[in-house]
Amino acid sequence: MTSTAQAPTSGAGTAHPEHLGHVIFIAAAAAMGGFLFGYDSAVINGAVEAIRGRYDVGSAALAQVIAIALIGCAVGAATAGRIADRIGRIRCMQISAVLFTVSAVGSALPFALWDLALWRIIGGFAIGMASVIGPAYIAEVSPAAYRGRLGSFQQAAIVIGIAISQLVNWGILNAAGGDQRGKLMGLEAWQVMLGVMVVPAVLYGLLSFAIPESPRFLISVGRHDRAHEVLKEVEGDKIDLNARVAEIEHAMKSEHKSSFKDLLGGGFFFKPIVWVGIGLSVFQQFVGINVAFYYSSTLWQSVGVDPSQSFFYSFTTSIINIIGTVIAMIFVDRVGRKPLALIGSVGMVIGLGLEAWAFSYDLVGGKLPATQGWVALIAAHVFVLFFALSWGVVVWVFLGEMFPNRIRAAALGVAASAQWIANWAITASFPSLADWNLSVTYVIYTVFAALSIPFVLKYVKETKGKALEEMG
Repeated sequence: MTSTAQAPTSGAGTAHPEHLGHVIFIAAAAAMGGFLFGYDSAVINGAVEAIRGRYDVGSAALAQVIAIALIGCAVGAATAGRIADRIGRIRCMQISAVLFTVSAVGSALPFALWDLALWRIIGGFAIGMASVIGPAYIAEVSPAAYRGRLGSFQQAAIVIGIAISQLVNWGILNAAGGDQRGKLMGLEAWQVMLGVMVVPAVLYGLLSFAIPESPRFLISVGRHDRAHEVLKEVEGDKIDLNARVAEIEHAMKSEHKSSFKDLLGGGFFFKPIVWVGIGLSVFQQFVGINVAFYYSSTLWQSVGVDPSQSFFYSFTTSIINIIGTVIAMIFVDRVGRKPLALIGSVGMVIGLGLEAWAFSYDLVGGKLPATQGWVALIAAHVFVLFFALSWGVVVWVFLGEMFPNRIRAAALGVAASAQWIANWAITASFPSLADWNLSVTYVIYTVFAALSIPFVLKYVKETKGKALEEMG
């Protein structure tokens, strides 16, 4: 029989910590996992062509090495929650930091292609863990009044990580005389690119020792005194700490642990709302966004741009990604999720369509004609901008809000898994598709961007301004 007793009210909803800067530091330290998520995901962009040359592999085999990290991502994301509940959020971060470090060293010093693939899987596992534990920890330590803003640190850290990886790659390439396989510190340039990730990985590990364990986990293992200390640290001493602990205990006891069975129902295996979540995840990836982050240097080189310039364009694209993400963070609560998604879809159709048109022209002297080259370059930036200001952020907001309470955790897990699978499908298929017909490849991405418009209009409901309890 379920108890209806209410926990005491603590005043946590309006809590303002005395040392907000310290709380910001805690959230930023946890978001270093997001930075490494972005960095590790995108750093391979600078090594693709060098790996092809070093190991003399075709596009299909190369694509598997690039995409195989996503298998590790899926496993890491699926197991991180269980690990965090068993040994704590901080220990989970430390395991992730060790895996990032090991992956960076191993990827920089591979002796065979399968060896490199193995280190990529380990790095992927770390990415998957970071993608889950960062947002969960930040939500658990943030005062309610600041949770939205502090929660956005994770997404901001991801896009900054992508940008910094491209800037570092460009700097290393120039230091190696513009040759991805040029010697630098006794290694080939691409090996240094992959190895540099040791620095932020070690920093992430060190920062994890400087931040407190989540009060929620501490309470779950009976360490109430330490939970009091952490709550006072992050929410201030003006709240009733005993009542706050009671609130958390009450919430944990009354939570329904959603399972896969809860998602079943309706005409097509899953409940309709679960299919909408899966659809959002798949469309987010099937527009080809990760081609821009995994393969952009290769893409530009394939149409005649020299390596140094191609690396620079990869960096400028990632800066546009940051700008778009900031725009989304500003407008997602003002404009609404659904209008922002539709605006983004229209912009992506235009950008991708122009890229498909530009790539349909034959190369002249190994390069696209000047007009088509500039159109392709500008359109690529337009595409990334509209993705970042819409689907890049909005999908995660939708997935966090759209499901009924009783199935939220399980449904979010299924939708996130669908996203990793779709990401893998696009990443693994691009090199072979590009070899076959680059223009048609972009036509395919354009079609998915166009199809996302009627999908959003018909099936996706606005969640702006609604309490989570209203969803269903």
